[in-house]
Amino acid sequence: MSMIDPPRAAVPDAVAKCRSAGIKVIMVTGDHPITAKAIAKGVGIISEGNETVDDIAARLKIPVEEVNPRDAKAIVIHGGELKNMTPEQLDEVLHYHSEIVFARTSPQQKLIIVEGCQRQGAIVAVTGDGVNDSPALKKADIGVAMGIAGSDVSKQAADMILLDDNFASIVTGVEEGRLIFDNLKKSIAYTLTSKIPEMSPFLFFVLVGIPLPLGTITILCIDLGTDMVPAISLAYETAESDIMKRQPRNAEKDRLVNERLISMSYGQIGMMQAVGGFFTYFVILAENGFLPKDLVGIRIGWEDRFVSDLEDSYGQQWTYERRKIVEYTCHTAFFTSIVIVQWTDLLICKTRRLSIFQQGMKNRVLTFGLCVETALAAFLSYCPGMDVAVRMYPMKPLWWFCAMPYSLLIFIYDEVRKYILRQNPGGWVELETYY
Repeated sequence: MSMIDPPRAAVPDAVAKCRSAGIKVIMVTGDHPITAKAIAKGVGIISEGNETVDDIAARLKIPVEEVNPRDAKAIVIHGGELKNMTPEQLDEVLHYHSEIVFARTSPQQKLIIVEGCQRQGAIVAVTGDGVNDSPALKKADIGVAMGIAGSDVSKQAADMILLDDNFASIVTGVEEGRLIFDNLKKSIAYTLTSKIPEMSPFLFFVLVGIPLPLGTITILCIDLGTDMVPAISLAYETAESDIMKRQPRNAEKDRLVNERLISMSYGQIGMMQAVGGFFTYFVILAENGFLPKDLVGIRIGWEDRFVSDLEDSYGQQWTYERRKIVEYTCHTAFFTSIVIVQWTDLLICKTRRLSIFQQGMKNRVLTFGLCVETALAAFLSYCPGMDVAVRMYPMKPLWWFCAMPYSLLIFIYDEVRKYILRQNPGGWVELETYY
């Protein structure tokens, strides 16, 4: 008579995914070491070609005691051996061996193993279904119990319950978690970037004394209008192909909003967007007679209601009402310039490492967001009555193209940055710009 309890068919692929994602899978079981080793090799916890201490001793035909344990990448430890180990010896096993199987372990020993992994600085997930697994499930950073075969005690001790009792579901959960984290980062990066072209006009207005390039109402139209749907659309972005090939993030340093994300949004892409907006602003004022060199310090006279003879660069005199129409037209143009550069910002935020040509344009919500953003900008610019309601005046069609070279510059800049990221992983560009 013989019995067999084979692992599920999806487990080997799940273990391989864990390994590529930098997740270390340790097998802890109450079975005999020979059974545990055979199962571990069958599902890939012990890779093909990797030898344990016993395998090396058998191959070299020497006693097991003469083999240096560090020569073996894989190791199978009996509960009796673990019982006599000091915490330092256990730490050494966990540190120097990439593939580990613990066999004939007691509930107390499972708890000791979890504590040892946590001493290494690891985030520990434990999965089990029996009463004897409950101490380890409770101690782990996340305990995962089995919903079908799991005992009531293990379910109460766990943080999460698998409804299908399938180890592969845990890996799917890890992938989904990484996708959510990725998409949150992308949405935040997109939203933060437009803050520089929104704030810089007020800084120049106060510090340099130029007419106000962008009004508060137009800023609200960006934040509560054109940017809303595109920012939400990034939540529907599919996972990048390398999402399960990255190493786990450092929970202490790699936060949702970090220095590199701020640097990219504010210091790089945001600055390019601001330059594009100011270029459009200076073009419109120059076409109306105010050259950039004559704008410095003109704010006091420009804002004075009682000055009806303010001269431009060509000696033409401007009344307060005519000046304000030009100013509000600049507000509209600066607003549309931000919309145009935000088109590209949305596209570059689709991926953190891959090229947009590798990722593709499969996100229909994002495409819809681009259309809504453009339609709303055109509506606010040209709809009759907007000059009274939100002080936005119609623009010449040619002025829409002023910001497009900067939009193209942002796209090329980010594609080159991501190309360098892929070609030189761990290099200077990744350390400084990979958010």
